[in-house]
Amino acid sequence: MSAQPTPIYEMKRRLVLTEGGKGGTGKTTLLTALVDWYDERQYPYTLIDLDTEASKSRGSLIHYFPDKAVKVDINRAEGLDHLLNVLQDGPPVVVADMGAGSGQAAYAWFDSMFEGAQELGVAFTAIGMVTPDPATVDSVVKWATALQKRTDYLIVKNAVNNPSNFDVWELANMAEHFRKTFHPEVIEMEYRMPSVEFAARNHGLTMGRVAARNHDVAELNQFASVIRAQAYRRHIYAEFDRVAKLLLP
Repeated sequence: MSAQPTPIYEMKRRLVLTEGGKGGTGKTTLLTALVDWYDERQYPYTLIDLDTEASKSRGSLIHYFPDKAVKVDINRAEGLDHLLNVLQDGPPVVVADMGAGSGQAAYAWFDSMFEGAQELGVAFTAIGMVTPDPATVDSVVKWATALQKRTDYLIVKNAVNNPSNFDVWELANMAEHFRKTFHPEVIEMEYRMPSVEFAARNHGLTMGRVAARNHDVAELNQFASVIRAQAYRRHIYAEFDRVAKLLLP
């Protein structure tokens, strides 16, 4: 007698998405490092680019991963449904990069689809990027107000300056309320030298590729650039390892 297939609701799946709040906070940079981390640890995933504003720019996942990332139009009625469809037959993790201003579409989709997705074994992780800009904290709070406890929260303190002041995140009442209510995991993305960061972005190279010298860009093959990239990679991988429960099924 042949074995019966496992019902989909017994399978664990995770949808990891960036909160599409203020632009320029490092969402895509963070995800490029996350993709490198998945690859090094041989965790299967599907990569979805929902950022319509960066469809052809150097800030797009397509720019870094033209052979991996799938472009999906979040503005189409069924656009976000694709995130669940690829979970059914594909890898158990979907990573989606939301563009700036995608909040309303995401909130409405959650309201319609969350209960059904949960019944099918799908868990959610919302990644919120926090910088010294108070608007980034506002964005995190706004997303949590809409999504509530239907998702796990991963906050990334992105040091875009050296040094970076995170007083709004650390001291503001709204941020304290968010932490007490939703108990997010918090990791740090350290300051990256512009000479390395910008050159890597221009050439569509992740820090993992720079660290491994898996490219032919002369300026990023210099010892200092390679050593810095290796340090960035080592740091962010350790942070991902610490919160792996929010990044895996």
